[in-house]
Amino acid sequence: MKKITISVINDLVTDQRVQRMISTLQKEEVEIILLGRKLPNSLPMPETSYAYKRMSMLFKKGPLFYAFFNFRLFFLLLFGKRQDLFISNDLDTLLANYLVSKIRKIPLLYDSHEYFTEVPELTDRPGTKKIWERIERWILPNIKHAITVSDSIALAYREKYGTQFLVIRNVSRDRTREDDPTFHDLYNSRYKIIYQGALNIGRGLEMLISAMQWIPDTILLIAGDGDIRFELQQLVKQLKITDKVVFPGKIAPAMLHKITSQCDLGFSLEEDLGLNYRMALPNKIFDYIQARIPVMCSDLPEMGALINYYKIGEIVRSRDPSDLASQIHAVLKNDAIRKSWGLNLDVAAEELCWEKEELKFSGLLENIWKERK
Repeated sequence: MKKITISVINDLVTDQRVQRMISTLQKEEVEIILLGRKLPNSLPMPETSYAYKRMSMLFKKGPLFYAFFNFRLFFLLLFGKRQDLFISNDLDTLLANYLVSKIRKIPLLYDSHEYFTEVPELTDRPGTKKIWERIERWILPNIKHAITVSDSIALAYREKYGTQFLVIRNVSRDRTREDDPTFHDLYNSRYKIIYQGALNIGRGLEMLISAMQWIPDTILLIAGDGDIRFELQQLVKQLKITDKVVFPGKIAPAMLHKITSQCDLGFSLEEDLGLNYRMALPNKIFDYIQARIPVMCSDLPEMGALINYYKIGEIVRSRDPSDLASQIHAVLKNDAIRKSWGLNLDVAAEELCWEKEELKFSGLLENIWKERK
């Protein structure tokens, strides 16, 4: 039986892309160990059919955190059992994986979930950004097997480093909408709208919260956690709309799908803060599609093209909170357009699902195994 080690720096419970890949790998009858970190607010790991290790960190963020994580990861990979493949998720796990793959002569598959060196968190930190760029510039031209989430990111890496990236979109599994009457009793409002994902800068959350001042009969659920959660909660208090904005926090994927299915509109409002967001095709958009709720997104190339092609929502026309409120309210009141989008969502959900994307992933694995013979 082939053995694969997967490394990820995110929370092991909520990284749905990694969980979907594991489910595909298990069809190949391989032995898996998943390596990651344990966060102070990590959800308990559910019962799994694979091995995993959650590393506790001495440092919670900053350069020392990343250095310590890769230091521990390096030695876990170096002295671990014989493996047939390493899978490294994002640049912050790549250094340790690359070094050990060379030392032990084990194939490496790199999965770039985003254009890491262009994330907003690095925009105003040129020193830190340079360090990551040096790591990327050193390793990426030598990577043989690589995947990423959008055509734009794949093209950018190919032009910059000559590295070929196979595009495997970060889509959700093919699922049905799950109705739950008790949910509507929990939130006593005519309309429910939702943002799900990381609470970080550049996600348009301040704008969306401010817009809630002018949207009647509506509750906004912000499902997730991140660096600016406290600031967002303070903004809600400052605007005196605590009855209109709810923070459920991190939610396990199965329950999150159930909650999202009860909502009327989902949001992906990333700002144009550099190439990473400009080229993004966030997982949450596909989660909304599988929950059969319309999407309102930023006017950015990848997500805008998808929404327009399938006609499953609207692109935000203005980033002024009052204008956004008017657009949201108009959509919620327009039953005819939302019914039309609902029909299109069924088509999109059937086409944009992991069951189709995983065929490319399985094909890539087959090529790697052939090379190992």
